[in-house]
Amino acid sequence: MSRVPALALGGALSALLASCASDPARASAPTASAPDETPRERLFDGSSLARWKPTEFGGAGELVLEGGALILELGNPLTGITWSGGELPREGYALEVRATKLSGHDFFCGLTFPIGEERASLILGGWGGTTCGLSCIDGRDASENETTCYRRFAPDRAHEIRVEVSASEVRAFLDGERLFSIARAGKSFAVRGEVVASQPLGYCAFATRAALHAIDLRPLLPHASPAPR
Repeated sequence: MSRVPALALGGALSALLASCASDPARASAPTASAPDETPRERLFDGSSLARWKPTEFGGAGELVLEGGALILELGNPLTGITWSGGELPREGYALEVRATKLSGHDFFCGLTFPIGEERASLILGGWGGTTCGLSCIDGRDASENETTCYRRFAPDRAHEIRVEVSASEVRAFLDGERLFSIARAGKSFAVRGEVVASQPLGYCAFATRAALHAIDLRPLLPHASPAPR
């Protein structure tokens, strides 16, 4: 077990769980991601924070490397890590994340990533534990824009998360099923103020204990697009 000291320590939606709301951000794209055989770069392997640093959140919980995963202990409210390993692509890439919600009632995955010159965060399990979406689009966060959808996350179940950023779209998938696909044209993207320190690439959990197993980076081929399984 390897413990990473936190930088600072400080002091119902059940009816909407079955599916995402119907709107153009979700209606026009297939429902599953195609298998990806492009070369991957493992940014995080569950055993080392060599290219990462604890995110400077006031009230952050402890970070513990244990059993092939990074345990993000309960924060007040946020605990996370931020990339410190050099330049990242801004488009034409995919991120694949494997993570588990352990306990808590808010998001276990706040994945911040570049979209061209801008940034945004994929939120899974926010606003009481079920809200998913992209924060922020045109100033609206994941709970109130065209990517908003709802999922239930049982404790101790690992999830496969994929984000794709092409020149024209941002797409997200959960366990192989599409959450949303949104065109970039005419949209502005930004992160909420609470997670500015996660830029340009970061992972965090909000008032929730989580395990982060892996983060992979892959090139997104120009012709690549999601395809049904």
